Amino acid sequence: MNNYISKRLTWLGLVMCCAISTNALGQNPLGNVELSIQHVQGSVYMIMRPGGGGNIGASIGEDGVLLVDSLFEPMAESLVRAVRSVSDGPIRFLINTHVHPDHVGGNEPLRDQGVLIFAHDNTRSRFLLERNRYPRQGGSFAPQPSAGARPEITFDSEVGFHVNGEEVRAFLAPPAHTDGDVFVYFPESDVLHLGDVFRTTSYPIMDLYNGGSLRGTIAALDLAIDMAGPNTKVIPGHGLEIVDRNSMIEFRDMILDVRAQVLSMLREGMHLDEVMAANITAGYDAKWGQEAGWTAIDFVPIVYYELGGSGRLEDR
Repeated sequence: MNNYISKRLTWLGLVMCCAISTNALGQNPLGNVELSIQHVQGSVYMIMRPGGGGNIGASIGEDGVLLVDSLFEPMAESLVRAVRSVSDGPIRFLINTHVHPDHVGGNEPLRDQGVLIFAHDNTRSRFLLERNRYPRQGGSFAPQPSAGARPEITFDSEVGFHVNGEEVRAFLAPPAHTDGDVFVYFPESDVLHLGDVFRTTSYPIMDLYNGGSLRGTIAALDLAIDMAGPNTKVIPGHGLEIVDRNSMIEFRDMILDVRAQVLSMLREGMHLDEVMAANITAGYDAKWGQEAGWTAIDFVPIVYYELGGSGRLEDR
C-alpha cells in the first residue's frame, strides 16, 4: 500500500473511532462551546468559535442585526448570546454562504426566532436532497436538513440589504468551494466575508460533491482581490483572525504555485503517486497543512485530476 493511501486510511480510522466514542457517551461537545465576538470595522463584527471554523459576520446597528452564516445547530444559543453581548436589537436577516453544516446548522433555531434566511438558489437545492455528501473523511454523508432549516428567500446572482447605514451586497461567486458560494460585501464598513472560499488555517477545499472546482477557486479569489482595497478587512470562513487583501493574495499565489508544479509534472508524464511523493507543498505545510481533516493529501489530488491527470503507478 503506498504512503498516500496509508495516511488517508489512518486518518479515516481515527475519525470513525472518535465519532463512535462521542456517540457512545451521548455527548455533543459543540453545545458547550462559547463563542467570541470582536469588532472588525464600521458596523461589522466577527463571531468565532475556538479554532476559527465557520466564522460569522454580523452587521450590528440601529436597524438590528444581519448575520452571515449560523455555525452548527448546537451553537445557536451561544451565537445569540454573542450577539446580545453587543446589541439588544432584533436579529432580522441571515445569509448562508454555502450548504455545509458548520455554516447552516443554526438556521432552524434562528428561523424559530423570526430570522429571514437567504441563500443562493444552488444552496437551497442541496437542502432538498435526501442526503448530502461532503468532502472531508473521504466523502462523508449527512442526512437531509430539516425543512425548518431551508433558506426562505433565494437569488440567482445578487441581493442587496439596506441596513445599518449601508447597502450590504450578497452575490454569487464563481464555483469554488461549492457551486452556491456567496460573498458578502459591506461597502461603507469596507469588510468582505468570503465564506469557505478563503481560509487561513488549511489548504483550499474544493467540494467536488457540491460543485466546487480549482478553476472556480482561483477565479473567486481573483474577484475578491480585485474588490479589496488597502483598508478592506476580510473575514475568512475558517481562520483565527481578521485579515486583509495581502492574505488573500498569499493564499491565491500558493494555489497557483501548486497548480503550476502539478501541471509541470503532468507534462512529464508523472502519475499521482509520483506527484504525491515529490512533496511539492513542503514549503507551505507549516502554514496551511496543519488541519488534520484537510491537508496536502486531500488538496493535491484534486489539483492533479482537474488538470487532467489520471491513473496511479499501480495502473501501469
